[in-house]
Amino acid sequence: MQKLRVVVKRDCSSRSSNSTTSSSVVRTVRYVECQKNHAANIGGYAVDGCREFMANGMEGTNGVLTCAACGCHRSFHRREVETEVVCEYSPPN
Repeated sequence: MQKLRVVVKRDCSSRSSNSTTSSSVVRTVRYVECQKNHAANIGGYAVDGCREFMANGMEGTNGVLTCAACGCHRSFHRREVETEVVCEYSPPN
């Protein structure tokens, strides 16, 4: 499974001169079951049963966007975003 982690740091110290507050947002992106309709051209509905996206190549190659299990593009897989907010506060002296 290929996970993408994005960390955004923000310093909020300009709001208060006596204390320091900083927060960071961590977003983890996962691509789960494939939702490509393989029978759309005949008017039906059929999915292949692929439960999780696995990259076909290493980071920086063309295969990173193709699923090794089903051969579909990553955009056919349902995207889940998990967001975590971490706040750090140091009281005034």
